[in-house]
Amino acid sequence: MEKERALKIYQTMNEIRAFEEKAYKLFEENKLRGSVHLCTGEEAIAATVCSSLDDEDYIASTHRGHGHCIAKGAKLDLALAELMGKATGYCKGRGGSMHIADLTKGNLGANAIVGGGIPIASGAALAQKLQKKKHVSVAFFGDGASNEGTFHEALNMAAVMKLPVIFVCENNGFGISVPVKQSTSVENIADRAAGYGIPGVVVDGNDVLAVDEAFRAAKERALKGEGPTLIEAKTYRWRGHWTGDPEPYRSRKEVDEWKKKDPIARFEKYMVKEKMATAKQLEKIKAAAYAEMDAAAEFALNSPEPDPAHVMDDVYYEA
Repeated sequence: MEKERALKIYQTMNEIRAFEEKAYKLFEENKLRGSVHLCTGEEAIAATVCSSLDDEDYIASTHRGHGHCIAKGAKLDLALAELMGKATGYCKGRGGSMHIADLTKGNLGANAIVGGGIPIASGAALAQKLQKKKHVSVAFFGDGASNEGTFHEALNMAAVMKLPVIFVCENNGFGISVPVKQSTSVENIADRAAGYGIPGVVVDGNDVLAVDEAFRAAKERALKGEGPTLIEAKTYRWRGHWTGDPEPYRSRKEVDEWKKKDPIARFEKYMVKEKMATAKQLEKIKAAAYAEMDAAAEFALNSPEPDPAHVMDDVYYEA
């Protein structure tokens, strides 16, 4: 991996980690109201995938979508303001955590409906193909979404029409509180790709290099007009399904074991070993990300609430 992109991925992973930790802290302080779904521990997938995309490439996200949003170019202050329901947020405080979007960056939005973003990404890919654009669309979704009808319908249509879409399943082991092995009929979700005649690839979602290799191959295939790829990135969320989740379905030992596979720490070791950066330089990047997040929190906390007088704005289309 080239040094410049590796450093960018590392920066993005730290921005995502800092964002999620700050969101959790604000929730505990009752300053961020309502639950949020955090992706702490899963940062490598979004950061690596989106490092190969530009603003003309589309993504469709999930209810656990802060990482995708940030990796696709969102500003931390505007993103946190949206989570806090402030007027300065990306959607003027009306979308919140599960509906945040930024069309200027090709982010078609998070989605509170499990599997809801998969057909949206496929539709965006169809538009790209019809317009003969050399860009791709990416559908991020979790293991639970692979059991939804939208998953199968979208894969079938994308395969038949050879759409330039890459399906990225972030398999973190649980659909809310249900282990994958209790809800899914196959050992690997990527195995389901065979039913639609497309490649299915399983990768270590905590390994930046593994994710990068799989995604770049899928993107190349899509741009050649050969159709979609299903990538299953196996990972783990360090926190519960939501910020108030008591997590009775797993042990602390299991969580601690996965923390030893921290994607950020693993990538740090790789970069130092390959002499892309020194430990001191990486620590400086990490500190900058957390400092930026502190400033973003101040911005969000001091931003105004939406004006009730404008509650109907943007609800109806006006010709």
